[in-house]
Amino acid sequence: MSISGSGLLAAVGVLLLGVEACTQPNADVILERVDRNMHSENRIVESRMTIHGRRGSRTMTSRTYSVGDRQSFTEYLSPAREAGTKMLKLEDQLWIYSPPTDRIIQISGHMLRQSVMGSDLSYEDMMEDRRLTDVYTAELRGEDFVDDRETYVLHLKARVTDIAYGSRTIWIDTERYVPLREELYAKSGQLLKRTSFSDVMQIEGRWFPTTILFKDMLKQGDGTEFRMTGIQFDQEIPDHIFTKAALRR
Repeated sequence: MSISGSGLLAAVGVLLLGVEACTQPNADVILERVDRNMHSENRIVESRMTIHGRRGSRTMTSRTYSVGDRQSFTEYLSPAREAGTKMLKLEDQLWIYSPPTDRIIQISGHMLRQSVMGSDLSYEDMMEDRRLTDVYTAELRGEDFVDDRETYVLHLKARVTDIAYGSRTIWIDTERYVPLREELYAKSGQLLKRTSFSDVMQIEGRWFPTTILFKDMLKQGDGTEFRMTGIQFDQEIPDHIFTKAALRR
């Protein structure tokens, strides 16, 4: 039996599609690789947060210590009026220390949805640091380009109830497995925030975006830029940092 030229081409095409399907990772594998880059046992981050509001911009610097997704401690270093403000997260609890009043306040319930320092981030955003694979199921929706980088487009749907965003669409670099763009949706399906990631660097064997622009779609302004000026992974962090006593030190 002979095969015509067109039939041979069709057969080759089917074969190539099959090879491509085999070599392209599925959604779960892609998300797992993202988690591998973005999460660590612990880390120390020095950062600069610039809030671009309606009446101008203002910048704050801070240092954050984190252990997994259970503990974090942040101290604001500048400007003078914010210096000394501290935030402590233990499990699902959050406390803030304010130097002018010398008071420690617990943030809970609906207060977690409030803006942090007038930025486009909420306290819920600051609290949420679980691995994406632990809280979302993933579906590969196709491929796209972001800033001339080829990306996988994943749609994530929450599989836990204690989470701020019911679903997300995330554009993931096909070579480095880091997010480059993200849209975050309420459980109702309303678009709440857009996020873009840039200045991707290789740090201690992992790819990591060191600049993140957050835009709350429900408020005015040009968003909040969060730039990491220093980051160290897998460091020894003293236990006493993650105590309420540390808030007043």
